[in-house]
Amino acid sequence: VQLVESGGGLVQPGGSLRLSCVASGFPFSSYGMRWYRQAPGKERELVAAVTVAGRSTTYLDSMKGRFTISRDNAKNTVYLQMNSLTTEDTAVYYCSARGTGGYSGLDYWGKGTLVTVSS
Repeated sequence: VQLVESGGGLVQPGGSLRLSCVASGFPFSSYGMRWYRQAPGKERELVAAVTVAGRSTTYLDSMKGRFTISRDNAKNTVYLQMNSLTTEDTAVYYCSARGTGGYSGLDYWGKGTLVTVSS
């Protein structure tokens, strides 16, 4: 099982980044997908979630209107489009898969990708 995030990097305030997470080794379309983040000295927090078919999404309040989560089940990939970034968005971003139905109770995590927002 692997979840591999990419797309992080250094961006100026007000800029945008698109994170990707490619999954392998498990039935991707049976797993809800989530993005979490952990800023230095802070606890990990849920950023956004998308259901198995991508029809429903959930966001942390501070991300609404700025971040968009989406998935492509044909490519086993989940995305996080981040716009209007601020220094408060600096964190390591993690991709997570949570099983549904017969896969309930199974959770997988990626190793994270660092996003730094700085001028």
